[in-house]
Amino acid sequence: MRQNLFLMLVLTGISSYAQEAPAYLQLDYKTMEKFAALPLSCIETEYPYKLGQVISVDEDLKSPSDLHPIFYGCFDWHSSVHGHWLLAKAIAKFPNTDLSAKVIALFDKQFTSKKVAKELAYFEPKLNQSFERTYGWAWLLKLHAELSELEADKTHGWSIKIRPLTDHVVASYIKFLPKLVYPIRVGEHTNTAFGLSLAIDYARSVKNTEFENLIIARSKDFYLKDASCPLTWEPSGFDFISPCLQEAELMSKVLDKAAFEVWVKGFLPQLFEAGFKLKPGRVADRTDGKLVHLDGLNFSRAWCLYRLAEAIPEYETALSEVGDMHMRASMNQVAESDYMGSHWLASFLVYALESREGLDD
Repeated sequence: MRQNLFLMLVLTGISSYAQEAPAYLQLDYKTMEKFAALPLSCIETEYPYKLGQVISVDEDLKSPSDLHPIFYGCFDWHSSVHGHWLLAKAIAKFPNTDLSAKVIALFDKQFTSKKVAKELAYFEPKLNQSFERTYGWAWLLKLHAELSELEADKTHGWSIKIRPLTDHVVASYIKFLPKLVYPIRVGEHTNTAFGLSLAIDYARSVKNTEFENLIIARSKDFYLKDASCPLTWEPSGFDFISPCLQEAELMSKVLDKAAFEVWVKGFLPQLFEAGFKLKPGRVADRTDGKLVHLDGLNFSRAWCLYRLAEAIPEYETALSEVGDMHMRASMNQVAESDYMGSHWLASFLVYALESREGLDD
């Protein structure tokens, strides 16, 4: 693995180094500790909180911690879920450390059968069955997959405890996907390609071939005939996902190498033009919870570009350089930022860095 000099310099504000050396990004312990501090703080911070709730009767008016005894912090349900994923990743990368000890203690408190049952009960009313579809669903599957691979999970059993909730999400996907006639191509939470991308990773990690085959079939139904995606139309003002790049990232997991190369060159031909450029998203006000989405867009574009670079090695340098440029645009805005960004952006940054590591292996 390459050294993390660039990343440390950026995080300490010496961003001029980015102009002098390639951006080989890697998580070291101090960096992960810095990012993990954000969910460690907000997971038990109940307010402010956005419920996204459908109220049917007076009794539905409860506090976030009553409704969601695990995922009641970090401003909203899905951000809490992927904040837990970031912490699981911290255990995976740095076991037997002070950081992993903090996370283990938190997880033991969070992942209890009683709390999981209450989280699951929230989905039971008919009007709540589409809650967090499919963005929060996808992150929950990613969290479960990460937990199940941890050595500590063999002792603590977190993945077993949250399994009823995960099984419900898988069953909900299996019920929903055949009814989805058209994919949702927006740059926010309901983007279908993002939900399918994390879901197929989960299906493969747990060897659920029925679920995997459904995702592959539906992805082909939705996207196989797509061509000439208008990347120049992006981003929209509130995007944190690139509709074009996220679709391509998903299809790199769905199609074999030869078929994917043919498809992606028809879908995003501009990626393969000499001197391909893509300007990072610009945030005008990071205290605005919608406008700060564009920092997340820079990270999600980066993870897509890194995956594409891995899938098409002959274009690795060009695509990864554009990904690195997007990382540089926002990575020093994550730690110690306004809560509208800090409650969620670290997860996106760590996911992008995790994707970047695949190029260094």
